[in-house]
Order: sequence, then C-alpha cells, then structure tokens
Amino acid sequence: MKTLTQMGSDAKKASTYLAKLGIKERNNALLKVADALVKRSDYIREANAIDLANGKKNNMSTALLDRLMLTESRIEGMADGLRVLAGLDDPIGEVKSMKTRPNGLMIGKKTVPLGVAAIIYESRPNVTADAFGLCFKSANACILRGGSDSVNSNIAIVNVITDVLKGLGIDPDVISYISETDRKYVDELMHLNEYVDVIIPRGGAGLIKNVVNNSTVPVIETGTGNCHIYVDEYADIDMAVNIIYNAKTQRIGVCNACESLVVHKNIAGEAIPVIVDKLKTKNVEIRGDEKALSIDDRIIKADDTDWGREYLDYIISVKVVDNIDEAIAHINRYNTGHSESIITKDYNNAQKFLNEIDAACVYVNASTRFTDGFEFGFGAEIGISTQKIHARGPMGLEALTTSKYIIYGNGQVRE
Repeated sequence: MKTLTQMGSDAKKASTYLAKLGIKERNNALLKVADALVKRSDYIREANAIDLANGKKNNMSTALLDRLMLTESRIEGMADGLRVLAGLDDPIGEVKSMKTRPNGLMIGKKTVPLGVAAIIYESRPNVTADAFGLCFKSANACILRGGSDSVNSNIAIVNVITDVLKGLGIDPDVISYISETDRKYVDELMHLNEYVDVIIPRGGAGLIKNVVNNSTVPVIETGTGNCHIYVDEYADIDMAVNIIYNAKTQRIGVCNACESLVVHKNIAGEAIPVIVDKLKTKNVEIRGDEKALSIDDRIIKADDTDWGREYLDYIISVKVVDNIDEAIAHINRYNTGHSESIITKDYNNAQKFLNEIDAACVYVNASTRFTDGFEFGFGAEIGISTQKIHARGPMGLEALTTSKYIIYGNGQVRE
C-alpha cells in the first residue's frame, strides 16, 4: 500500500482531473462499473465469504454478520444504485443565481466539487460502491477506509472498480482504499489537511465520536439511530403493528431501524399486546416502563439507559405517555436526530409531530426504514447526516458539492 501522504497527493491530482471529466464520461464509467460488479459477483462473494468466516470465528453478532453479508441481490442492489446515479442530472456546474450589482458587476453562484472526500466506515461493504459512485458522479476523488471485518470484500469491490476505470483510460486514483487495518492510519488520515477536503465517518457511535473529536480535517457528522415510532391515540392499530414490525425486524443492524416505541395511554391497552404478539414472532425482547409492564407480562422492566439506546439487536423499548406533548418531549430528549415516526389518523397531531420533532427525517404513518438515499431517489447515500450545517438527512450528490462565486466585470475597481 502507498503511504497515506502519497495516496493523498495522488487523490488530489486525480480530483483536479476528475473535475474536468465530462458528465457523459462519468455516467458511462458508472454504468460500466455497475455491469462489472454483477459480472464479477462470484469474485466479490468469495472475498466476502472469507470476511464472514472470520466474523463467525470472532463471535460477531447476528446483526453485524447481516450487515457484512453480500448476497447476489445485494450486489445487484449496489449496481442498481450506480445505474440510478448515472441517470441523475449532473450536480456540478449549475449556476444557481446571477445578479447584477449597481456597479455593473454580475455575481453568480456555481456548484463545484468538494475535492477529495475521505470516508471511514464499518462492516457494510456495499458502502464501498455507494461512496465511489456518489463521489465520482459529483467529480470528487475519494479515499476509503472500511472496517477490518470487511477488508477482503472491500478490496475486491475496489479492484473491480479500478479495473473498469483503467480500461476506460480514467485515472484510477480517483478512488483509493486504505487496506491496512492498523488504526494508526485512521489517525493519520484525520490530519491529512493538505490533501483531504472533508472526512465523513459512517458507523457506530465510537467511530463517529473519535473522528469528530480528533480530526483536523473538516467533518460531516453522520449519526447513530435511536429511532422512535409514536403510536398516537388515534392510530390505526393494524397499520401500527405492520410498520413497527417492519421498522424493527426487517434489518436490525441498520441506523434507521426502530429502537424505541412510545404509545399513548388511551390506546396502549389494546395496541401493546398485539404489537408484542407480532414482535415475538421474531423473538424481540421488549423493555418497558411500569405502565407497559402492567399491560403485558411478556415485557421486562426497562432502566434509564434503555431510552437512549441504539440496540442494533432484537430488542426494543416501550414507554406509555399521557399525551402527544409528553411523547414529543420524550422523543426530543432521547433521539439522535435521525428518524422519527407517528402513527395517527388525526391531521392536527400529525402536523404537530412534523413541526415539533427535531430530527433529520420525520414520518407520518410510515416506517423509519425509508431513511435511505436509494429510497429517497438519490441513487445511493454517503451516510445519514444528523447535524444541521451543510447537510442533513440522507446525503446524496448535493451534499458532496460546495459552491463558488463567479464574478463578471468590465473594468470595475473599488473606490
């Protein structure tokens, strides 16, 4: 592997090259990479099998093994994400405004790439293809560093990508992968200000906190997901059961899975037992407050740490509240700014929830699992931003651009 300084220098040069590469060339490359991922899926899955075997040997949890696994359908999903990206408008070069000042200067604002984006992520090797696709489409070079548990899968995916780029005559340094698993390389990357324009951490709370607290390179913070579903007193209970079951159990090891339930007291007696019935088909452990315990004896007692937990497991918390204001206050206290949902037939309560919940994505009568770049029509995502500056929510192409002012004059000087 190259030194990180050399990798950064090469990526910086490649970003300059990429910024001048036309959109037709970029789109064609994305389509070729998509085809190659599917064509070489056996090669990728063989590498993934090594990672899965190592994960099992290291007693990796079921949730993390699921995040790590690459099936044929997931590889096809990676390819589909790149194809969708290829069909989107070019995010670079748009002049969003042009105004003439009293002195005759014409001042416009134009979208441009960030330059070099470093993405540090854990477990999910599909992020490798997503990150490349988003960065490449938005004319950014990328330096990727995946988790040690997915290193073989990530290297295989990068090899497929770079083989396609070389075949098309495109500088392969537009994507770089840090294959060494020693954490010192993460520390070095976080201080590579001369070459890296932004770092995006995507993973667990520990990874994100480390990068946010220690990086001298600017950081776009992605967040953990303590996502809530509030079952309002005017909820359709069948709808609530189906949504909660989907949000909790479809994939447990993802940041948009539901981890916490809040239920209005007027519907709790009817709703909680049928919700528990459904969750128990997947052996979900339900931890509740005293009111929830009094309704269903299959619920075990929660403690104060449960309300703020991202379990990433077959566990969920449930709290019974007296009114919607208490529900909103509880959610805003314990959420991580990710995704929150209300189940209700009452328009006013739906609007109140939308207006007062502080989160990147707020839903009415839908699963939190939709917080995803592909589902939002972005083709893929670089992460889910829970911060409020620059980017918030699923980060697609626009989040990987910045702007510069372009000014036309005819001889003006400042007096």
